Amino acid sequence: MKKFGYFDDKKREYVITDPKTPYPWINYLGTGGFFTIISNTGGGYSFYKDARLRRITRYRYNNVPIDSEGKYFYIKEDDCLWSPGWKPAKTPLDQYACHHGMGYTKIIGAKNKLKAEVLYFVPLKDHVEIQQVRLTNESKQKKTFKLYSYVEWALWDALADMTNFQRNFSTGEVEVEESVIYHKTEYRERRNHFAFYSVNTPTQGFDTDRETFVGLYESVESPRMIQTGTSGRSIAKGWPPIASHYLEVSLKPGESKDFIFLLGFVENKTDNKFSAPNVINKEQAGKLMKKYTSSKQVDQAFLALKKFWHEMFSAFYIDSAEIKLNRMVNVWNQYQNMITYLFSRSASYFESGIGRGMGFRDSNQDIIGMVHMQPQWARQRIIDLASTQLADGSAYHQYQPLTKKGNHDIGGNFNDDPLWLVFSVSAYLNESGDFSFLDEPVPFENGEDATIFEHIKRAFYYTVNHLGPHGLPFIGRADWNDCLNLNCFSENPDESFQTTENVSDGKAESLLIAGMFVKYGQDFVEICHLLNKTDEADKAQIHVNKMKEAIDRDGWDGNWFLRAYDYYGNKVGSKENAEGKIFIEPQAFCILAGIGLEDGRAKKALREVNKQLATPYGLVLLHPAYTQYDIKLGEISSYPPGYKENGGIFCHNNPWIVIAETIAGNNELAFDYYTRIAPAYIHSISELHKTEPYVYSQMITGKESARPGEAKNSWLTGTSAWNFYAVSQYILGIRPSLHGIIVDPKLPAHIKNITIHRKFRGAVYQIKINNHPGHQTSVFHNGKILKNNLIPVAKPGETIKIIVE
Repeated sequence: MKKFGYFDDKKREYVITDPKTPYPWINYLGTGGFFTIISNTGGGYSFYKDARLRRITRYRYNNVPIDSEGKYFYIKEDDCLWSPGWKPAKTPLDQYACHHGMGYTKIIGAKNKLKAEVLYFVPLKDHVEIQQVRLTNESKQKKTFKLYSYVEWALWDALADMTNFQRNFSTGEVEVEESVIYHKTEYRERRNHFAFYSVNTPTQGFDTDRETFVGLYESVESPRMIQTGTSGRSIAKGWPPIASHYLEVSLKPGESKDFIFLLGFVENKTDNKFSAPNVINKEQAGKLMKKYTSSKQVDQAFLALKKFWHEMFSAFYIDSAEIKLNRMVNVWNQYQNMITYLFSRSASYFESGIGRGMGFRDSNQDIIGMVHMQPQWARQRIIDLASTQLADGSAYHQYQPLTKKGNHDIGGNFNDDPLWLVFSVSAYLNESGDFSFLDEPVPFENGEDATIFEHIKRAFYYTVNHLGPHGLPFIGRADWNDCLNLNCFSENPDESFQTTENVSDGKAESLLIAGMFVKYGQDFVEICHLLNKTDEADKAQIHVNKMKEAIDRDGWDGNWFLRAYDYYGNKVGSKENAEGKIFIEPQAFCILAGIGLEDGRAKKALREVNKQLATPYGLVLLHPAYTQYDIKLGEISSYPPGYKENGGIFCHNNPWIVIAETIAGNNELAFDYYTRIAPAYIHSISELHKTEPYVYSQMITGKESARPGEAKNSWLTGTSAWNFYAVSQYILGIRPSLHGIIVDPKLPAHIKNITIHRKFRGAVYQIKINNHPGHQTSVFHNGKILKNNLIPVAKPGETIKIIVE
């Protein structure tokens, strides 16, 4: 099948060579407060911290043609109008390449021996996007041409920007000083922030009014001002504001010139907003612009960004003959982990940034993919999450990153949410050894102060206090599977499945939460022992044991684990059901919890997973898919068969089965499952797959869909963190614990040798694995054989050499 690009492993880039990718292939810029989403043709938008409340540039989702707004440049040479990224002009180019790297994107286009390179990145500590435009005359004649920039300002609140036109069409305001266009809509009233777009050279013109520049009946493909070859010097008043610079450029044969465009965000103190009546205080903007006026300054900032990512990846990397595994583990999986940590599920080309904010369960799970790189960032994220927790141990399902307050519009009562906090705290403690964190004072949502330990204790007991008639946890609105709405009973298409509860006594029970409770309840018991809270540990262990008994008694269906009991006490995910007989989630989490390992049930359930759920493109979530809407099940039965939760390959839970297979000793099948959805291993089917070939997607269409193997919802998915967790801690087998590193590799037979470099609590561990399947594993610590596979914690600064035979 057709390929659209290739991996450049040395530069840690994915290079796109055809602008007409099957779907826009994007990258993320920014590591602090200023963020940008950018596509391979220059599409996308920027925001400050919150993609809804501080949207800087405008973007229209679900547009036709797709991906029609961005940070664009136009070049007009004589009668030829083109764009370096192909769009928006869409003139065929003589050369095109988009290099998506770590926190940067470089787009290269050439036409008629004029070459344009545009480097986009956000420096580490400043709220500004740098766009370095390098123009080169590759001909033997002098070239004179015109360069235009273009962005469209959003009016800050992205939801109101898309809906409240009776106000929006009267509020747009700008200022222009020299080569800088300032966007100050609503600044003189309640806002203390503004944006700017500058270039480091005098301009020959500008425009800030969209209708003047584009034209009322034209489009961004060929704006009216560019058709005329001039600018309107327009000042936006009320109507939609934009920012466009107009430059006239001359290049000698072989000559290159750099232009530095800056898109920035500034907040002023309330008492220091103006320098004159209705004139914004531009002091901070001026300081930003001075930092990046020359290519030398830009190059230094770019090198610092590259160093940042290099150091990030130095915490865990491997050397092996398996190039695709190296590619995923060393670079792309970890990169996606950090991006997902930063954005949760808030802003992608499938998430508009308007509704969801940061998910409670999502963000807790994301921590397992990045805590080894940035433990302090993970620590702060856990504090933010715990601060939205309710005093009874439950949680808001989402919160806004700007306000760090829970989203009232969706609320809580997703009953798996609390246990994910236990999971993330345990992961942080295992990695960092920062056991004093358990004493950190963090308020509940109502302002009540408590320690982190008290937060996870209440999360644990929230489940204990919400058990159903089978002794299994109440599901609430839903568990991890948001679309399994067993207490909803919705017949009204105008209401949300996930916020509608038409019964006041939701009795439905979840086997997934039951498995989670046993698994993470055991983590809570270990933490209690760590703090010498023996009585607390013993009490918690009793509840864990009771849950095991409930699963054994009422959670087994003969060949696999049940998924749930509905409101009426009927089985879900059972051979007794006509559709949805087997679900993936309980097969994974019950085995992760250790249930069924000794009596053969685990292997029996995994055989059924392979028989009923496995496809060449991954494991489907359930089988058979639902063909009719079932009011007792909710949203899961509303999707067409083979899509999303209704029999789609919901990639997030595939690594759960990978882990389960390693626990059960099925190393070959575990690695096989891993490769079925790992981007580097499925690069050759990019045309079918559609989404980016360098990152995981949330969903791949299942075997009962119209086009099996087609992906959706890329980038922001728990799939990323969980796959890294599965491959690093279970296939490679390097697993942090409270008392050291556990070394327990479960490699397939064809990977003979591999070396793993792992930073852990200030020390460096060099672990060489010589894989001899069928032989007993021996672990040598600095030349001495260990009695077990627990490597004790080394002193900071030490280098420890481990050999695993």
